[in-house]
Amino acid sequence: MTRLTALNPEEATGKTKELFNAVQAKLGVIPNMMRTMGNSPAILEGYLNLSGALSHGKLSAKTGELLALAISESNSCDYCLAAHTFIGEKLAKATPEVLHAARKGNSTDAKTNAILQFAKTLISKNGIVNDEDVNKVKNAGVSDAEISEIVGHVALNILTNYFNNTANTEIDFPTVPSLEFQK
Repeated sequence: MTRLTALNPEEATGKTKELFNAVQAKLGVIPNMMRTMGNSPAILEGYLNLSGALSHGKLSAKTGELLALAISESNSCDYCLAAHTFIGEKLAKATPEVLHAARKGNSTDAKTNAILQFAKTLISKNGIVNDEDVNKVKNAGVSDAEISEIVGHVALNILTNYFNNTANTEIDFPTVPSLEFQK
């Protein structure tokens, strides 16, 4: 059962209604996560702004989806695992094998692997990385701008993971079992 209410877009007012209208215009639907974030227009707007900014960064949309999966798996966020598996497959055109590997922080592409591993390191070390961690990702050809964006993606996905885990948001994408239960 959900712990926070997903707002009905038809009943939204003010800033929330404005944000819902923008999401509807862009996506054609307002996912439950955003409907629930709408309880606080500040949170919804912050999420949309950071997500939008990162979509114009150096890292590709596909890499962003792979990062989201690695981060969501680390934080046991079923909602985000479902959403980003769906988006990764349908929009980023990643294969199920690529998506599955990303959840573990792995990729057959060396640079993408380094990006995913660095994100996992950031999470496991609560952001307190050292010179060796940064040099390892740089030695894989990841630029300072890309490293900065990895940090941004980690922050964005921690926000959504923690939000959905707190709200127990109703999943409105095809569900994806946690890797914990696939052993």
